[in-house]
Amino acid sequence: MYDPHLILCGFSLLFQVHCAKSAPYEHMKARIHHPINNISTQDSANSSKTFDNNIVVHGILLWASMGFLMPVGILTMRMSSTTNSHLTRHKILFNLHAIFQALSVLLVTIGAVLSIRSFENAFDNAHQRIGLVLYAAVYLQILIGFRRPKRGSRGRGFWYFTHWILGTTVSLVGIVNIYTGLHAYHKRTSKSTSLWSIIFTAQVCLMAILYLFQEKWEYIQNQGVVPCDGAPEMRGAADQIDNQKDIFNEPSRKSNALGTYFLRSNALDKLFQLA
Repeated sequence: MYDPHLILCGFSLLFQVHCAKSAPYEHMKARIHHPINNISTQDSANSSKTFDNNIVVHGILLWASMGFLMPVGILTMRMSSTTNSHLTRHKILFNLHAIFQALSVLLVTIGAVLSIRSFENAFDNAHQRIGLVLYAAVYLQILIGFRRPKRGSRGRGFWYFTHWILGTTVSLVGIVNIYTGLHAYHKRTSKSTSLWSIIFTAQVCLMAILYLFQEKWEYIQNQGVVPCDGAPEMRGAADQIDNQKDIFNEPSRKSNALGTYFLRSNALDKLFQLA
């Protein structure tokens, strides 16, 4: 008969040999599968970070274009039309306007290419829809700018009105779309955009103040000038004030027509002389 102790020792030896063989396999299996999961998670994190960085670059490009360069170009052109400047200064301001607008269009184009290549353009939100309309309006404005008629020609007035109203509208809507972009970025990343909104609002307010004061700047400067009798501008202003006074006093003259007649004809003096 077999010794029970020998049988138990044999089973124990076989179990140890089996465990020794299976342990390296399990260790190898863990080494094979775990790096794949780590690599997949790392790639996902890098992809998300790249996407967020592309959003930031897109926002900076469109802010520099529609939030800064376009309004500055409008202010520059407005400065050339509201001041009595020489022809050379007018040409300089006009060239600055063209340079600002050209740089703005260049940045808009780069931002559009970046959004087409990097983003999911489903156009299911207001920011993307407004942005698409703005892209079309910007390139339409370029065509209108190159089709500028000569000054004094028949279609110059209509061209100027179209160019002005479209450019102003694009700039204003572009500013609004920057706010919608900040809201979309906050919704996408859960990061606070309050500081950027405050800074951009301060910039917009400053540009609005400059826009309003451009028309009144020459008038404000003339407030410190003492009017002279020989100055034609001051005489014109005085004549205008006198005309306004005459208009305001016209009803009172009509209501006292009898007194005006006696005053002009000296009828009362003649009557007293006869008496």
